[in-house]
Amino acid sequence: MSPAPPHLSPPRPPLRRLLAMLAALLATVALVAPPSPVRAADPLLSQGRPTTASSVENAGTPAGNATDGNTGTRWASAFADPQWIQVDLGATATVSRVTLVWEAAYARAYQIQTSTDGATWTTVFSTAAGDGGTDDLTVTGTGRYVRMTGTARATAYGYSLWEFQVYGATGGGSGCDTATNAAQGRPATASSSENAGTPAAAAVDGSATTRWASAASDPQWLQVDLGSVRTLCRVVLSWEAAYGRAYQIQTSTDGAAWTTVYATTTGDGGTDTLTVSGSGRYVRMYGTARATGWGYSLWELTVNTAGGGTIPGGGSLGPNVLTFDPSMSSASIQSQLDAVFRTQESNQFGTQRYALLFKPGDYSGINAQIGFYTSIMGLGRNPGDVRIHGDVTVDAGWFNGNATQNFWRSASNMQVFPSAGFTRWAVSQAAPFRRMDIQGDLNLAPNGYGWASGGYIADSRVTGVVQPYSQQQWYTRDSNVGGYLNAVWNVTSSGVVGAPATSFPNPAYTTLAQTPVSRDVPYLYLDGSGNYQVFVPSTRTNASGASWLGGATPGTSVPLSQFYVAKPGDSAATINAALAQGLNLLFTPGIYPVSQTITVNRPGTVVLGIGYPTLIPQNGVTPMTVADVDGVRLAGLLFDAGPTNSPVLLQVGPAGSTASHAANPTSIQDVFFRIGGAGAGKATTSLVVNQNDALIDHIWAWRGDHGTGIGWTVNTADTGLIVNGNNVTALGLFVEHYQKYEVIWNGNNGRTIFFQNELPYDPPSASAWMNGSRVGYAAFKVADAVTSFEGWGMGSYCYFNVDPTIAAYHGFEAPTRAGVRFHSLLTVSLGGNGSITHVINDTGGTAQGTNTVPVNVVSYP
Repeated sequence: MSPAPPHLSPPRPPLRRLLAMLAALLATVALVAPPSPVRAADPLLSQGRPTTASSVENAGTPAGNATDGNTGTRWASAFADPQWIQVDLGATATVSRVTLVWEAAYARAYQIQTSTDGATWTTVFSTAAGDGGTDDLTVTGTGRYVRMTGTARATAYGYSLWEFQVYGATGGGSGCDTATNAAQGRPATASSSENAGTPAAAAVDGSATTRWASAASDPQWLQVDLGSVRTLCRVVLSWEAAYGRAYQIQTSTDGAAWTTVYATTTGDGGTDTLTVSGSGRYVRMYGTARATGWGYSLWELTVNTAGGGTIPGGGSLGPNVLTFDPSMSSASIQSQLDAVFRTQESNQFGTQRYALLFKPGDYSGINAQIGFYTSIMGLGRNPGDVRIHGDVTVDAGWFNGNATQNFWRSASNMQVFPSAGFTRWAVSQAAPFRRMDIQGDLNLAPNGYGWASGGYIADSRVTGVVQPYSQQQWYTRDSNVGGYLNAVWNVTSSGVVGAPATSFPNPAYTTLAQTPVSRDVPYLYLDGSGNYQVFVPSTRTNASGASWLGGATPGTSVPLSQFYVAKPGDSAATINAALAQGLNLLFTPGIYPVSQTITVNRPGTVVLGIGYPTLIPQNGVTPMTVADVDGVRLAGLLFDAGPTNSPVLLQVGPAGSTASHAANPTSIQDVFFRIGGAGAGKATTSLVVNQNDALIDHIWAWRGDHGTGIGWTVNTADTGLIVNGNNVTALGLFVEHYQKYEVIWNGNNGRTIFFQNELPYDPPSASAWMNGSRVGYAAFKVADAVTSFEGWGMGSYCYFNVDPTIAAYHGFEAPTRAGVRFHSLLTVSLGGNGSITHVINDTGGTAQGTNTVPVNVVSYP
């Protein structure tokens, strides 16, 4: 329910507020200064957790006030029935107790409800005789979400709660391990120390006679690194005489972004035993007001965790990850590579998935042929750490020399000294080539020069010449090359040292000297101790050249222990619990049926797939969403639509997202979408980007044109990509065969560098594919209200093989205004199967005829 309009909810007059407070004071002091309720045996789960409500009275009474641990702040609703407030506990919990601390505006009738998904609710308490004050309710239920639903107010005003507290246990009710101090002996740091005799480490050494003391100023903090993400249940502060009057207990998974799990402004020293609920690797006491003229001083900081409720990070990468070591013989390595290739060479729609990992060192005399759903990866910090004296090869012998279906494979993070002076990488869509160092030429065509239909290179070096030959289109960014041999229809480069200058359409080069904003994909590597880390590269602006040529790629390392290593068979509920605990996600190769939405809510979360893990929604769910938060990294995932229509396969930011993420954008990299092909699939939209400032870096959204489950009414899908956020940058968009607009761009200040599209092959007739009075939908639609957008190197092709008489009206559609600009546009009729009447709006000639010759527009308007 939406809040009532402002003119229907006037602010409370000061006199009414005073009278209400006075009456409340006479009735019970608890309504003005409610005491903290007696702690339950189970820990408090709700404090500091995300809280929402049906409405708020005004900006000063938000939902979060009811779960902030502060009895001087409150949530208040609009003056209407019904109303609700709910808290997300982050994981399914056994709920044992709910405490409601009412302000004067209380509920006469209300329910306490629980839910596992935020949609279906179970009532665990109900009353029609509420009398305000403090309601301490014993309940029995389970759920991730807990809600108070008010159905009858006791006053003319709304519902108002000082505090909404939920107690219970997660992880099967394993309880709190109060016998083990998880902080003892762990690394501790502080904002300051009074002197050399009072270091931070003295507060976690297990001794009651040593202490940490800070400088005599506010604020100050002490933090401890627990070594891995843990679920917290209790913190004990043993104060010396110089204690904190106001302080917070905070947790963090990365030591940078902090969440408050306890707060007080009435500290009284001595020993504070605090029941908390949260997760993190780092725990901090953050003091904001001292009780004395000295600093803060702690004899001991004790942290207790809920051991049984903790989902461990790290672990094995599973059986479909093959790891090679330089000590292995070339014959042994080659035998395993060949076995994988035999399985995957023509396995276009199979279920097998593989990642081939090479530890740092030299490898000689091998030829790694890469088939479907196979990733070959070096485990060095930089490409030169893994040196292949031999070949990494993609060819098209399985398809009679035609590489137009060489999808879903990748190579990354290795240096190759090719045996014949060139590396053959004859691929089409969804086949990224990242952080590769080719000591020779790079041939992008299959043996015999049969067709291939596009690809992507990033953060790489080719010391020789890139040789497209028959490649129809290609995009390269942030790399170094020795030059290009040729261009067919569209060779686009940004930030590529050695790329030829723009000469589109003859030859068809489009070159930007720099990439305005970019970052490389997160990747696995082994540190000096042989432990797995995930490196998270920094964002670059106005980049040119590979990030690693001047030294190691800038960024941060995250140990694998801070990742939940997902394997086929893991449920979405388990994955969500791991995310709620503060872990990142690493999907290992395999198939993942998704029966509930995987929700990525924490800023900076890394969700990384290796070996093409494939997420298949069940019963029409949206398989993954991302909150409107900073710096989420999504990479290396394949979303495969299920037989029941999903509204969207990946949503980045909820509808109406408004936050700025310019300093730390969310990125979607090497993320692919498939509707049909492996089986009947349906999804209205593949990717919706609502977040501002997001970075889309190489996607392929494909409504299948071959395989199984294919047909105009079988694998239905309206749109591949909808961009609603402002300042979104797309680098390397491949979107094909959707039934309405392939891409809809609604946000302002957007940029697209390289776009490759084929219109749907299979409209049964022109009349079945009408967009109002026009035949067909444009491949790329910039919305009429957009005032600023710029695109480079964008092409759309038609191949209407069901009804070759169809004449689509245009390939691109956009408002004609100075701020909306396009460079290097083209349309093509493939073999004369149908036509495209105009390139953009009413500009450009007709793409038609059996010669398959592009129609080009150099710039528009």
